[in-house]
Amino acid sequence: MQTIVNELHKRQYERLITGLISNEFGVCDDFFSADLIAGLRNNLMQHYEEGTMYRAGIGKDSDYTKDKEIRRDVICWINEKTEDDLEKIFIQKMNEFSDYLNKTCYSSINAFEFHYAYYDIGSFYKRHIDQFQTDNGRLFSFVMYLNDEWNTDDGGELVLYAKEKTETILPIGGRVAFFKSDVTEHEVKVALTRPRLSIVGWLKNV
Repeated sequence: MQTIVNELHKRQYERLITGLISNEFGVCDDFFSADLIAGLRNNLMQHYEEGTMYRAGIGKDSDYTKDKEIRRDVICWINEKTEDDLEKIFIQKMNEFSDYLNKTCYSSINAFEFHYAYYDIGSFYKRHIDQFQTDNGRLFSFVMYLNDEWNTDDGGELVLYAKEKTETILPIGGRVAFFKSDVTEHEVKVALTRPRLSIVGWLKNV
């Protein structure tokens, strides 16, 4: 059954796609509503306060390890079959965006995965690329920020090392960053004054 994409969503998707083609990354500040961002932020904090988030690692399978000198965030995966109403809205739109990419860019996306990410003060993620050496399933990386009234003094910037230029992105609540998982190296700068909150994930072919 063909999905009908409304004009607002189409503009948002095209903004990300155009940025990806022109600059190696796309940015959109109104991909989701402020109410949804606030609700998902509350979800993340509830997971953190209940102790259901765990230290993130690097690598996959036999290469998997946890190294605090490279990465210091804690995460909680979002179940694609979630019963949470806010997460359902998020998943539904990511399904729609994936379908749009497949239709307009022949992307072959057939799966995705997302997790909440909590960077406490002093946490960071050093320069890396998202696609595993032993698994090329990750096609596109998608980051959505849940921070409230974030500013430059708070740190935690996403730095994208594109071929033509290096771009520093402030993790303002509601902002989305989108780039190819096998191309763009990136890092998360140290969160300086308060925890940095986001949803991070990948559109995949498996």
